[in-house]
Amino acid sequence: VQLQASGGGLVQAGGSLRLSCAASGGTRSINAFGWYRQAPGKQRELVAAISRTYRSTYADSVKGRFAISRDNAKNTVSLQMNSLKPEDTAVYYCNAGYLAIFGGDSTYTPFDYWGQGTQVTVSS
Repeated sequence: VQLQASGGGLVQAGGSLRLSCAASGGTRSINAFGWYRQAPGKQRELVAAISRTYRSTYADSVKGRFAISRDNAKNTVSLQMNSLKPEDTAVYYCNAGYLAIFGGDSTYTPFDYWGQGTQVTVSS
């Protein structure tokens, strides 16, 4: 599976950006997509994930501001980021994996399929 991310850039606090990721090769095996981010000096963290049946999960820090979506026919996943904050500054990566949701709990397991990363910088 190959993942190609696009979008990102520089935006002022309160602004919006949209990230997109296109998957190719072996896409029938993909159960879910996830978006991760990694800020300088910090560990990579899961931002949002979405299953093939459009169930989604979000990190608490982005709930109500970010929205993940996917187009199964086009094998694409997008991340709409609104009300951006300086602390959202990071390199964002798309990933293919597996999302399990049981009641109010969710677990996303990343497979070793990563996009190339795209920089998001939010200025204050």
